[in-house]
Amino acid sequence: MTAMLEIADLHVSYGQVDAVRGVSLGLQAGEIISVIGPNGAGKTTLLAAAMGLMPSKGTLRFEGEDLHGLDVEARVERGLCLVPEKRELFGELTVLDNLRLGAYSNRLRSDALRRRLQWVYERFPRLEERRSQRADTLSGGERQMLAVGRALMSSPRLLMLDEPSLGLAPLIVRDILTIVRKLRDDGVSILLVEQNARAALESSDHGYVLETGEIALSGVSKELADDPRVKATYLGGGADDEA
Repeated sequence: MTAMLEIADLHVSYGQVDAVRGVSLGLQAGEIISVIGPNGAGKTTLLAAAMGLMPSKGTLRFEGEDLHGLDVEARVERGLCLVPEKRELFGELTVLDNLRLGAYSNRLRSDALRRRLQWVYERFPRLEERRSQRADTLSGGERQMLAVGRALMSSPRLLMLDEPSLGLAPLIVRDILTIVRKLRDDGVSILLVEQNARAALESSDHGYVLETGEIALSGVSKELADDPRVKATYLGGGADDEA
């Protein structure tokens, strides 16, 4: 079966520095895949390359189509979307205006736009409550909801999330990741990059551990969570600790 996203022997460099070296991973439609690892491991760079924000070498295919040579807008039109780590909202604009901007690439007519907005509001009721509020007055959790909601306005088939739990309280993280898991039921596949290894592995089907630009471990998420090395390094416990 052809993978929805196929990455093979991917290399990404910053000048003379190799940030991603020979990374290979695959994501099937309907899956949630997590990529965990320390700061500086190349996780964000991997997503940037997949989205077309950085040049890369190697295989990069989405639904069988070679992504090399396609710009960001073309990738969004094909069904990829990235929620960046810094969220990059337009703070002076309202929640509603930020969401409308997310649908720009689809060029939706007014009735289709209203339906898509309602679809997002049903998944993030707080955004409907805050629709007339400026984005820069929202809480951290609300801003993350808005960033995800804005991405969903483009009707992606693959949503890439870069550190969605960053800076959020544990209860908010739980709520955000619960919504992420429910998106799979709506036909949205997920590539999740997270430093919060426990939350990432609990939320995903398969996981990859990225260290110094290379895949160090991979496997079924539940099995990775039980791996002694993963436990000791990323889950705050020793090999003999109970999960």
